[in-house]
Amino acid sequence: MKLLSILLFVATYMLLLLLPKYRTYISLTSAVLFIVTGIVPVNKVLSYIDWNIILMIAGTMGIVNLFIESKMPALMADIIIDRVSSIKWVIISLAAFAGIVSAFIDNVATVLIIAPVALDVAKKLNISPVYMIIAISISSNLQGAATLVGDTTSLLLGGYAKMDFMDFFFFKGRLGLFWIVEIGAAVSLIVLYIFFKNYDIPVHLEEKQRVEDYFPTYLLVSMVILLIFASFIPNKPSITNGLICISLLVIGLIKEILIDKNNHALNNTLLQIDYETILLLMGLFVVVAGLSETGVIDDISSLFLRFGKGNLFLIYTILVWFSVLISAFVDNIPYTATMLPVVAKIAKGMNISPYILFFGLLIGATLGGNITPIGASANITALGILRKEGYDVKAREFMKLSLPFTLSAVLTGYILNWLIWR
Repeated sequence: MKLLSILLFVATYMLLLLLPKYRTYISLTSAVLFIVTGIVPVNKVLSYIDWNIILMIAGTMGIVNLFIESKMPALMADIIIDRVSSIKWVIISLAAFAGIVSAFIDNVATVLIIAPVALDVAKKLNISPVYMIIAISISSNLQGAATLVGDTTSLLLGGYAKMDFMDFFFFKGRLGLFWIVEIGAAVSLIVLYIFFKNYDIPVHLEEKQRVEDYFPTYLLVSMVILLIFASFIPNKPSITNGLICISLLVIGLIKEILIDKNNHALNNTLLQIDYETILLLMGLFVVVAGLSETGVIDDISSLFLRFGKGNLFLIYTILVWFSVLISAFVDNIPYTATMLPVVAKIAKGMNISPYILFFGLLIGATLGGNITPIGASANITALGILRKEGYDVKAREFMKLSLPFTLSAVLTGYILNWLIWR
């Protein structure tokens, strides 16, 4: 079973990289094979799917569609264009803005919110939105680890290590993960500046877009506030964040139908939800669960104890960069969930505080997902948006920007975390 799960996993991810147009079908087919072969028990399939993320994506997609129809993204695009001098600074500004937003809400939600702004900018300036969307995606994925509510991996760490929202800023008298990630983000913006240095075409705005309805904007702001508030609730249901997003979407639809008398709002909004991306992620959850079921991830994790030989710096280094490598191809959520207890055991065995290893894990796992198109849910979502616009992005094209961006941010976080928490 173990060998079969490895072969299926490798075949799945090779096909995902080689045949991006058929990613959803590949993911679902692979999930079915993992179930049919008995690697993943039928009675456990639903429990392995992270319904909190699925509900968050669906709810946010619907809210973002209302947000787009309100013309607020167009106004935001106009404001950015009006305040910068060239396309280069438009792209860098959008990426930085996406990072700031992603520090407080899920990175997938951030991409869904900011990507329409980038698309509007690209259309107004008559340029390709591909690298602009990629920059937004990898920037949001990077800063998702900055706060408790920024990413699912942060929520996993917070729950396991009993950390609350403010612990990500200052923890046990030291600088928290927020500052480590933010400094890494600042360094990565230099990479964006170099990458887009020749995008010096001046921009000019003649007239700003008028917003037709501010209610969807209020929904988005409410979502941020409620997600932050929910982080302080002890022992809350695992799908709390997803229910928040879905509930706000329902409120938005009720307002559109009953108050605005928009009879087409329900169909229009629900049809705009990217069901292919949702199904792709559901399939990947099952695939990675297969590796957990056969003990493959546990076997790989145990290698840390063999190669580390009691040397904290060596174990820390292996953990960070191994996490980068794995998360480039494997969804970081199940990987992080699996590795947290392993890291705790390593720290206990060495009689040290586990936080340097916890934070190293998060730096490697969260930022490492930026390297490939399938390494993070935000990247998958971003490419789904581009695909709907008629742009099929190949892995090599994606990694032209993502690889230097990711390595600069990880290296910065790797050094800072060691200096602060060793």
